[in-house]
Amino acid sequence: MNEWRVLPCIVLLAGCAAGVRAAETDVELEARVMRIAAELRCPVCPNESVAESQAGLARDLREQVRRLLAEGRSEQEVLAYMSARHGDAVRYRPPWSASTWALWAAPSVLLAGGMACLCVALRRRQRLDAARFEPDPGEGAPR
Repeated sequence: MNEWRVLPCIVLLAGCAAGVRAAETDVELEARVMRIAAELRCPVCPNESVAESQAGLARDLREQVRRLLAEGRSEQEVLAYMSARHGDAVRYRPPWSASTWALWAAPSVLLAGGMACLCVALRRRQRLDAARFEPDPGEGAPR
C-alpha cells in the first residue's frame, strides 16, 4: 500500500526537476538571443540594436533569432542568415569583404593623403619664403 503513495510523489518530483532544467535552458537560450540581438542593427530605429529597440520589427527579429537558435543553429549561422535576408547593413560588425575593406580603409587613406598634401604645401611655402627674402646681389653691400 505504501508503494502506491510513493509513486505519485516520485512522478511529481520528476516533473518539477524537468521544469527546472527547462527553465535553465530557457535562460541560456535567452542570453544567446540577446547576445546576437545586440550585434544586429534595428532597421527601424536609428542607432539602436535589436536588443534595445522596442519596435515591432525588432521584436519580430528577436523572435526569429530565438526560433533559429531553438532549431539548433549556431550563433554564426544565425548572423549569416540575418545578413543574407536583410543585408550586411543589419550587422553592427559586418563581415570583411572587398566593399567593406574599402570602407574601413578609406578614412586612413584620406588622412594619410591629407597629411602628405599638407607637408608638400608647407615645404613649398618654406622654399618660397627663403627665396623671396634673400637680398639681391649688390643690394646688401654698403655704399
